[in-house]
Amino acid sequence: RPGSKAPAVAAQPTGSTKGFQTLLVSTEDNITTIRLNRPEKKNAITVEMYNELIEALDLAGKDDSVITVITGSGDYYCSGNDLNNFTKIPEGGVEKLAKESGELLRRYVKVYIDFPKPLIGVINGPAVGVSVTLLGLFDVVYATEKATFHTPFSQLGQSPEGCSSYLFPKIMGAAKASEMLLFNKKLTATQACEVGLVTEVFPESSFQSEVWTRLKAYAKLPRNLIRVVEKEKLHAVNDAEVERLVERWLSDECMQAIMSFFQAKSKL
Repeated sequence: RPGSKAPAVAAQPTGSTKGFQTLLVSTEDNITTIRLNRPEKKNAITVEMYNELIEALDLAGKDDSVITVITGSGDYYCSGNDLNNFTKIPEGGVEKLAKESGELLRRYVKVYIDFPKPLIGVINGPAVGVSVTLLGLFDVVYATEKATFHTPFSQLGQSPEGCSSYLFPKIMGAAKASEMLLFNKKLTATQACEVGLVTEVFPESSFQSEVWTRLKAYAKLPRNLIRVVEKEKLHAVNDAEVERLVERWLSDECMQAIMSFFQAKSKL
């Protein structure tokens, strides 16, 4: 109904930038905040949300803010891909869907690799899938104690993305990375901090106030903070991961896993 979307924008901090359907984006105190905003779906990422995130990050990279923050609305940070993305088969069939999904993912990860400013993850609850694998491309990751980190790719016949196949072993060592990426181990916030994926863990009761106090201090730093990223290597890793994932998506094993997921869901 007309005007029904207005309050969501009005409730945002002053200096709100652009209206998105799946995100709340605002700039205040030299901080641009991109908030995943599908709390009723645990902030699962749809094709629309991927495209909006690419656009929001592009805008944040060019605006006047000093740092950019990504966080989630509600109890979850992000529950990963909305598996409904895999059910909308285009006219070109499953091959076309896999190719288009791969291209979208490649563009999405590329924005993180090329992002020009410090990027900070504020993990307000459980994080799953691509929202976890991308954390190696953030400069700082703060988590509430109730956050968990889960990459259940092999359960779904898929393979990791977000440059995690390269960055996770570098951050936490090969054995710990394998536990997560191959064997679906779910980490608590404290465990994620111990292996170096998370910078610091905060009590749930003071999480928001403590983190934002710190972020406001960072935002007073000079605007020319430059990220040190091995871009060429990461672009090559991204390309290779996407290529492998497209192969996985076209495999019977992956299709069966996704079908089983929906069948299990329909019985709930």
